Amino acid sequence: MRVVAINGSPRKEGNTYQAIKIVLAELEKEGIDTEIIHIGNKLVRGCMGCNKCKENKNEKCVYADDGVNDWVQKMKDAQGLIFGSPVYYSSIAGTMKSFLDRTFRVANAGNGMFRHKVGAAVVAVRRSGGVHTFNQLNNYINYAEMLIPTSNYWNVIHGQKPGEALQDEEGIQIMRVLGKNMAWLLKLVEYGKDAIQEPEQETKIFTNFIR
Repeated sequence: MRVVAINGSPRKEGNTYQAIKIVLAELEKEGIDTEIIHIGNKLVRGCMGCNKCKENKNEKCVYADDGVNDWVQKMKDAQGLIFGSPVYYSSIAGTMKSFLDRTFRVANAGNGMFRHKVGAAVVAVRRSGGVHTFNQLNNYINYAEMLIPTSNYWNVIHGQKPGEALQDEEGIQIMRVLGKNMAWLLKLVEYGKDAIQEPEQETKIFTNFIR
């Protein structure tokens, strides 16, 4: 089994990275391979809503001048995904938001690429806006019909300067428990998929309120 974590912070080894590493350490203890993809300092354009990914059904965004298409394929091959972001104005960091919009548009345009993968969100914040950003990340995971492991509190760790999050004892425990529960859920899915039939995927119904 493999888990790919997306670091949406501009700081390669800032507090978002530290949170992700704590989660991954628990996964690695259970023999699960892990990888961190650092996208927070890359130039990633936003989704243009052109729907070419839906028309072409080739698992690719029409804009191929950045790493999104390569990252999508790495995520496709993983059984678990982690999305980590710092908090910018009580929200997801800009580059991470652009990445998520395009990635999940591609993933949902075809056969539900991330459907029933195990997915978790983690957030690093100085003071406020952590839960709001956590909820925003979970919107993507929910929409893709992913399976969400839980912890013993919301997945938010606190710190300002890089490394300060390692002083947040409760935050560290939250990430550690998340990692343990994620490993357990990944194994449940892996060992149960041959014994329990997966529910059939329904075609998405779109209803517009103004006709």
